[in-house]
Amino acid sequence: MRPPISVRLFAFALGSLIAAPAIAGVFSVTPVRIFMSPRDRATAITVTNEGDDELVMQADVYTWHQKPSGEDDLALSEDLILSPPILKLAPHSRQVVRLARVGPPSNDQQLTYRMIVREVPEAGKTKSNDVRLQVALAFSLPVFITPTGLKRKLECEGKRSAADAVSITCDNTGALYAQPRELTLSGAGKRLASKDSAVYILPGMKRTYELRDTEGPIPAGALKLALTFDDGSSQEYELKLAE
Repeated sequence: MRPPISVRLFAFALGSLIAAPAIAGVFSVTPVRIFMSPRDRATAITVTNEGDDELVMQADVYTWHQKPSGEDDLALSEDLILSPPILKLAPHSRQVVRLARVGPPSNDQQLTYRMIVREVPEAGKTKSNDVRLQVALAFSLPVFITPTGLKRKLECEGKRSAADAVSITCDNTGALYAQPRELTLSGAGKRLASKDSAVYILPGMKRTYELRDTEGPIPAGALKLALTFDDGSSQEYELKLAE
């Protein structure tokens, strides 16, 4: 399996938009993707304060679904709890916390969540008594609880969207999430177009990608689409492209 990808990092400016110095803590969370089975009651997560100031952190867990548009649909959940839910980390220190499952497990479907770990901003002043604008950082970590025996199934088809571009639509009809990391389009033994991606496709959802050949028009006829997934596996599809 490939190493975990970097977590998505969100920065939120808190307070009014005034001319003031901005400060932010520096922290990391490992692992950046959390995989559990229904038999797991809890798993360990390490939060590290890599900065020179004390940090206060708070974590919330959300059920994670996706809208037909592809946007994440999050709702606060009590299925999983982080203990302790609020952390106070001294500079250059770390703490191991436990993400614990509450309630009975599901043995017939993959459950998907997002755990968002946020820095709790605190108002402060510089040595010259100037107001400081605190910037709060947050990590959004995917959490998967997966029964054994479930399989991923991604069906992809393509159609021309421009002379030099092909629109690829992938439909996840399986029971596991899919995350294509790279899509490559080739024809007549030649690599025509490729695209990197970090997007998840949850079960029952679709995602559309546009692959464009920067060197000219993509020829009609038989083409091959190759997908490489986050676990290092790959899958190929035969496409028939019209003029």
